[in-house]
Amino acid sequence: MIGVTNKSLILLGCPELDFGKSTSSSSRKLGFPKQRVPVSFHFCGINKGLSGGPPVRSSFLVPLKAMDGSRTSSTASSSYLNDKVANFPEIHLSGCNSDDNVTVNDCKAVLKTSTVGNSTNIVWHKCSVEKSDRQELLGQKGCVIWITGLSGSGKSTLACALCRGLHARGKLTYILDGDNVRHGLNRDLSFKAEDRAENIRRIGEVAKLFADAGVICIASLISPYRKDRDACRALLPDGAFIEVFMDVPLQVCEARDPKGLYKLARAGKIKGFTGIDDPYEPPLNSEIVLHQKVGLCDSPHALAETVISYLEEKGYLEP
Repeated sequence: MIGVTNKSLILLGCPELDFGKSTSSSSRKLGFPKQRVPVSFHFCGINKGLSGGPPVRSSFLVPLKAMDGSRTSSTASSSYLNDKVANFPEIHLSGCNSDDNVTVNDCKAVLKTSTVGNSTNIVWHKCSVEKSDRQELLGQKGCVIWITGLSGSGKSTLACALCRGLHARGKLTYILDGDNVRHGLNRDLSFKAEDRAENIRRIGEVAKLFADAGVICIASLISPYRKDRDACRALLPDGAFIEVFMDVPLQVCEARDPKGLYKLARAGKIKGFTGIDDPYEPPLNSEIVLHQKVGLCDSPHALAETVISYLEEKGYLEP
């Protein structure tokens, strides 16, 4: 938190910048060290002239975090700086537009930028509220249940039954259905091989965020290629990706054909349809395999209970 009063910049809870100990009794009570530092401040492009030197613009904002205790240790701060820093004499505060600037003199940087894919100069900002805190709040462990299988194998039906069963137990879930996600986030993707891979990658990343939030995320999509499913598995900690294979023969799925897609594919009106003219690679080591044969089909509720029993056994329904 930052405020500008009486020609000073008030920094609350910023041990990384090593501004010293707080002299305010109220800030000590709240656990936020406070220090006044002369600044040069531009607000919406207007130079307020709160300090002598010329303003220097920064390319990113230094996060200010609350302290666990009520004081800032200069020794700890110096050690932290020695480990991570590069010279960094400015802070940029966004509030109105790109012309808003605040300069803090004699300040050290504490953040390192990195490159991930095509994204450069990015920094991971860590929050004091972590996954374990969210899980304790929800009374469960975040994970991803990845339901894969042919079209018509019952993936979406199982996902909904599973969601209902967990909801009845007071557990928070969210379904990422393949078709539903293509109505929004992935509406720009086709069903070509490269777009299908990107579709699965995006859903995997979103599912990872849900799991990190402590939610039991149920992803329901064909995801025909092993390498794409394995890539999603690799995004999560060991055990947090639970692959559920709907092992249903093609003839059963085609007989159901709830969307009429098999009929269109057989007529040549849909190209690259999984199971007809595009392959489905069944999982080799799924955590759960749900078998269904011709004339033998368990109810969605029974199938969902199988998955819920697995979650209970592995401790995912407790914090």
